[in-house]
Amino acid sequence: MTGYISNNSIFPEALTSEEEKRYVKLMEKGNDKARKILIEHNLRLVAHVCKKYSNGKTDLDDLISIGSIGLIKGINTYNSKKSIKLSTYISKCIDNEILMHFRASKKLNNEVSLEDPIGKDKDDNTISLKDILEIEERSIDEEIDIKIKIKKMKKKMDEVLKEREKKILEMRYGLNGQKIKTQMQIAKQMGISRSYVSRIETKAIEKLAIQMRED
Repeated sequence: MTGYISNNSIFPEALTSEEEKRYVKLMEKGNDKARKILIEHNLRLVAHVCKKYSNGKTDLDDLISIGSIGLIKGINTYNSKKSIKLSTYISKCIDNEILMHFRASKKLNNEVSLEDPIGKDKDDNTISLKDILEIEERSIDEEIDIKIKIKKMKKKMDEVLKEREKKILEMRYGLNGQKIKTQMQIAKQMGISRSYVSRIETKAIEKLAIQMRED
């Protein structure tokens, strides 16, 4: 992905409208190969969205990894019956995943200024951490729903993830009271490469997403 951001085209071309509709239909019938094709052919979109958040203060590899998780979530939860284009929907999912990361990082990194720019919105306006943190708080019902889902997710982590997968997710997302760590920090701590950490993280997220969706 870093190669693409440097203007080197290394990803599959975007699907045509007809191809996209065909693979979406197959995916919604349970075809996992179609789901993977949709993910692979939308990697360019991840790179495109990440470019607007790249400001030199956040590790680009981390941004791309986070955006890829948003892509996977978007593909896994897309509903063709709703009147929204796939690209529009997954772009929003990628945006949300990155913004959630900035919000979580702010809570654990007090030296970051609220006025620090983190990118631009679709209208080319600069977005700051303050803009994100001022988003209206969740309602009580939403908070309860989120807590239930988190409890369910932790149970699924114990059931379906290998010990290494579980450990990496706990460190990456600050679960069980841990501090959020970058892939590079985890790689150094575990004595493996950053790219290997990224692959394990993405695979673990996919396994959890499939289980949560099936339930």
